[in-house]
Amino acid sequence: MEVLSRPAEEFVNDGSVEELWAMKAVEHAEIHFNLLCSVDPRMLHLTPYDNEIYEEFRKQFPDMDVAMVNENELKSADGKAKWRSYMEKFNRLENYSYGTLIRANAAEEFQPENAILVVRIQFWAIEISRNREGHNDGIRKRFQGRSKKEE
Repeated sequence: MEVLSRPAEEFVNDGSVEELWAMKAVEHAEIHFNLLCSVDPRMLHLTPYDNEIYEEFRKQFPDMDVAMVNENELKSADGKAKWRSYMEKFNRLENYSYGTLIRANAAEEFQPENAILVVRIQFWAIEISRNREGHNDGIRKRFQGRSKKEE
């Protein structure tokens, strides 16, 4: 996976690079979901900066429904502008801009129809909020003992 750390300018629409990024995003999604199935989400820390990420997120997005993320609102012109402002505050964090999958509906598992491609800082902000606000609480009860590998 050494190739993923190389500068983007070295690549020209190479399909294999896109496949590697997609594989990493799916792997990350599965690991995160398995964590939610195993650990009390309210005790889960995704980064050393969870408090700062959460506080700034709720300051800039006080009314965002994190239980059911609306992809159209997230990716609208207004939504993108608001998120760009938020993301600038965290550009010092490693991997903050990596492509990452998030579940649109917090009550459901990862499936193609429940996945949205976002950047990692959006994933952290939404998932930290879900953990703290109780939206991920039902996952462990509903899917406990079930691993993506078993399907």
